[in-house]
Order: sequence, then structure tokens, then C-alpha cells
Amino acid sequence: MAEEKSFPMTEEGKHKLEQELEDLRLKRRPEVINRIKIARSYGDLSENSEYESAKDEQAFVEGRISQIETMLQYAVIIDNDAVDKDEVSMGREITFQELPDEEPETYTIVGESESDPMNGKISNESPMAKGLLGHKVGEEVEVEIPSGTMKVKILSVK
Repeated sequence: MAEEKSFPMTEEGKHKLEQELEDLRLKRRPEVINRIKIARSYGDLSENSEYESAKDEQAFVEGRISQIETMLQYAVIIDNDAVDKDEVSMGREITFQELPDEEPETYTIVGESESDPMNGKISNESPMAKGLLGHKVGEEVEVEIPSGTMKVKILSVK
């Protein structure tokens, strides 16, 4: 029997997925079904670009619904209460500095589904997060990244 994958996430991330699922089920799915009905009324489906477009969108919406349902079914909500306050763990905001003298960077480590690097949220599966997880404020850590090794100092954990 295949082992199911778990999806670590914050409570906030789970809530966002639940909202997206509700939107897909209650708004997008009915809109797409309506587009398909309208496109079918145009007749010949073999050369009907509106119909093809609507069917493609339907496939995307149904795929995303299935993906979110699986993620929520196997969600593991991160509980930081069991981890020291100064230890890097998921759901916490980490400030670190690349050594010797780069500017400090701040990110929150989140589950894959919540990852948004442009808004300061990096996946727990990213090389940087993997290298920092479990370490504490003040430690200097060597992180394996695709281009080699980066030495960073953990400045704060919130």
C-alpha cells in the first residue's frame, strides 16, 4: 500500500485553502458549467473554440478542487508550542544574514502550499528552510543551495 504524503501547513494556510475550495466549488465550477452550456448552444463542437476553452477551464478547476481536497485531508497543522522560542521551525518568522556582511533577510517558513517567496514565505522544502530548520538564534549555519554552500547567521526567530 502506498504511503500517503502529509501536507504541513499553518492554521492560516489551511484556512486559505478552505476558502479557495469553497470559491472553486460555489463560484468557479458553476460559472464554467454555464460557459459550457452556452458554448454548446453554438452548435458544431468540433470547431467551437469557446467550448474547448470552457472544457479546459473545467479540467483545471476540477483538478485544483481535487488537489486541495487531498491537501486538506492530509493536512498536518504545525504546532510551535512544543518547540523552543528561539528555534527555527515552520510557521515562524526567521531573520538571518548571509556572512560575512550581507543585508539581513526575513522569511516565514511555511508548508509547500503556502509558499510565496515574493511575500516573504518560503517552503519548508526549500534548500534555505531545510538548512535552517532546527537551528537556534545566534548559530552560524552552512546551507546547501543549488549554487553551492551559503554561510548564514540566524539573527532572530519570532
